[in-house]
Amino acid sequence: MAHTKISIRNMNFFYGQKQVIHALSMDVYEHQILALLGPANSGITTLLRGMNRLCDLIVEARLEGEILLDGQDIFHPEVGVTQLRRRVAMVFDIPTPLPLTVFDNVAYGLKLQGGKSKAEIQETVERAIRMAALWDDVKDRLDESALSLSGGQQQRLCIARALALDPEVILLDRPCASLDPISTAKIEESLHTLKESYTVVIAPHSVQQAARVSDRVAFILMGELIEIAPNKEIFANPQDQRTSDYITGRFG
Repeated sequence: MAHTKISIRNMNFFYGQKQVIHALSMDVYEHQILALLGPANSGITTLLRGMNRLCDLIVEARLEGEILLDGQDIFHPEVGVTQLRRRVAMVFDIPTPLPLTVFDNVAYGLKLQGGKSKAEIQETVERAIRMAALWDDVKDRLDESALSLSGGQQQRLCIARALALDPEVILLDRPCASLDPISTAKIEESLHTLKESYTVVIAPHSVQQAARVSDRVAFILMGELIEIAPNKEIFANPQDQRTSDYITGRFG
């Protein structure tokens, strides 16, 4: 039986008066890839940001309901936001490398944390870059500016930067949205390795990507969870006509 890593219970989310997520409940299982599928304005980015409290940064945003990480409410006063975001890391749709070397981009968070020797940092950086399927591209370029990398390499660098802090969950918001097919394939390849060590939640950039990478799929429409099921069930036998219409391209 799969262990529940994140449990969302009756989540409602508002920007001011506008409600964008409606009574949404679902579980994210450990060491699986959950794809959140739905058309634009379905509340998927908001849902992802809710899981590591990035929504706290938005004025007038309000979340009702519970989000539990390993059974603990992430909004409990004893939960430190910085610590939570180390455990639940997020990678955005547009690569955001720092204006530093490739090595220092990945080492950045580790150095901020402190307490690690130079050798430990070096080992952690190499491991993270390898897990992000980037090592072969950059092993001879670690001292070059990260801004000299291609878009696809920069995105994998951002994944490596998140991995270096050894999170438990990785949230990916359309990580391949601006990438070419080869870069996309490399990121998808790295995802299958990552789930052995991490729990992954991805907003894929297409239905086809969801089909290729996910273990389970949640279809969300206008902030409402329509259905959630294993990959094969969603694509072979969706329970709701709206899910069927979306994955076959009849709307959205």
